[in-house]
Amino acid sequence: MVIINTRISEETPLNPHTSLSQIHCNPMTNESNFSSVVRLNIGGKKFCTTVDTLTQREPDSMLAAMFSGRHTVCEDPEKGCVFVDRDGKHFRHILNWLRDGVVPKLNDAEYSELMREAEFYQLLGLIEGINSVLNKRKEVDELDSELTRTDIIKCIQSERVRFRGVNLSGLDLSKLDLSFVDFSFACLKNVFFSRANLQCAKFRDVDAEGSIFHNATLRECEFTGANLRGALLAGANLQSANLQDACLVDCSFCGADLRSAHLQTADLANANLEGANLEGANLKGAKLNNANLKGANLQRAYLRQVNLQNTHLENTRLDGANLLGAIR
Repeated sequence: MVIINTRISEETPLNPHTSLSQIHCNPMTNESNFSSVVRLNIGGKKFCTTVDTLTQREPDSMLAAMFSGRHTVCEDPEKGCVFVDRDGKHFRHILNWLRDGVVPKLNDAEYSELMREAEFYQLLGLIEGINSVLNKRKEVDELDSELTRTDIIKCIQSERVRFRGVNLSGLDLSKLDLSFVDFSFACLKNVFFSRANLQCAKFRDVDAEGSIFHNATLRECEFTGANLRGALLAGANLQSANLQDACLVDCSFCGADLRSAHLQTADLANANLEGANLEGANLKGAKLNNANLKGANLQRAYLRQVNLQNTHLENTRLDGANLLGAIR
């Protein structure tokens, strides 16, 4: 493998004319090949660093093993770089960690994405560093919360529960049965709802910036006017959920189930909906600037007069979608 050396990484798109037949494998056994610059192509984004950077801080990582000189790696003969089939969005943070040992300052959704990359590259030190940051952030948030997880568990044992306008920021409410609970107008910043059952729960006008809903059940939930900026909803079940007028900027909906969801006039700028199922969803008036809909299912979706010019639609299924007046 070959990588790059600069404090701020260069990012350029992968040459579309480079075919798989042009990629060949070379055993990297000559130590001189590892003495200076290495070039990497991470999912189409290019980076430069040195072998020392890749091998010294995390010697047991996958990257260290790749550049130890003991393995055969695939190199593009035209570009002189090694291709790794991963999203390159956070790879600059990985390089800076390997250089300086500093965990970057990110929101919780971005930390979740970076954690997945750290786990893939087997960067145990970075994984520990991210967990430490998240734990400290959680401790600070819980100091401001009006209730604890134990308080919530006691409350949901009653038939009808309301937390309207309550500050629950930073709480860990993962894996709880919170179906039909009313959180309207509450402060839910950085709350962990991972794998929770929130079916038919109400989140009207909540501030849930940076909250984690990974793999949560959110069927028929109401998020009208909610602030979910930067929230992680990857793998969540949002069938028939009402997200009208919601702020969904920078949200991650990767692989989420949004069938028949109501997304009218929602702001989905920079949202990641790759592989999401939006069959029959209503996106009338939704803002999709720079939204990632690669591989998403938009069959029979309502997209009338939606601006799709700056939306990523590679391999998106649009069969039967209503695109009357849509700008493409």
